[in-house]
Amino acid sequence: MTRVAAIDCGTNSIRLLVADADPATGELTDLDRRMHIVRLGQGVDRTGRLAPEALERTFAACREYAGVIKEHGAERIRFVATSASRDAENRDEFVRGVVDILGVEPEVISGDQEAEFSFIGATKELTGRDDLAKPYLVVDIGGGSTEFVVGDDRVTAARSVDIGCVRMTERHLVHEGTVSDPPTLGQVTAIRADVEAALDLAEETVPLTGTATLVGLAGTVTTVAAIALDLAEYDPAAIHHSRVTFEQVQDITGRLLTSTHAERTAIPAMHPGRVDVITSGALILLEVMKRTGAREVVVSEHDILDGIGWSIA
Repeated sequence: MTRVAAIDCGTNSIRLLVADADPATGELTDLDRRMHIVRLGQGVDRTGRLAPEALERTFAACREYAGVIKEHGAERIRFVATSASRDAENRDEFVRGVVDILGVEPEVISGDQEAEFSFIGATKELTGRDDLAKPYLVVDIGGGSTEFVVGDDRVTAARSVDIGCVRMTERHLVHEGTVSDPPTLGQVTAIRADVEAALDLAEETVPLTGTATLVGLAGTVTTVAAIALDLAEYDPAAIHHSRVTFEQVQDITGRLLTSTHAERTAIPAMHPGRVDVITSGALILLEVMKRTGAREVVVSEHDILDGIGWSIA
């Protein structure tokens, strides 16, 4: 048994998992799992740099996580950074801050590595289930990028493309510093065009049709699932391995597209940090399901964070 600490720092959120990993049984037992929305990727698509206020929000979360890791006595730590820090000119400033706080250097991984970790985290516990056929198509909708991974017991193809809920919101829905509320038809059409172009790129490497089970990961997908389940509050146990039909995704996306900021905030399971970006994320999910022909998406609360945990163990 190895006690590990995995940190996943993406464009929108930074998350921590402290767990006991037992390679003999294939079990990862959570001791602490938490998340902060820090919006590290704020403005990166436009400026190419990490904003000072975004760095400070991220470093504040790192200081909290350092205390949790020390409290649990984790033997090994791995800090993985994804889309925003790949794109930023001043990534060295980010690296130095993380090293000072946590004592480990963040690994700015490639999109392909990100995809593999996501696949392992999402599918390791699906093995042996008779109701979920292989191969799996795992789709991880992040803040800055989306990963597509196909495999059965191992990854056979993967591609990361630069569409994500934060990137699409900042690129198309922000006007004079304010998010359109609700978006115009022209803005929605522009997002769809970007998503379609990205899906064409992904399809050059990853077969998006013909796979048996679509598995969806990350905050956009889990929030859509929470809305579909009509949860009174966000409940990971209820969301994990729930199934959301194409019709439900279509209906929820339609409602989000015509909603105001206040109406989205009032959704019981909505995290405050997702209110402005959930519409773009839901659009991405809907377009993915259209392209793949999937009639449902199997939702996983286990994702890249769990994959990072296993990579340490």
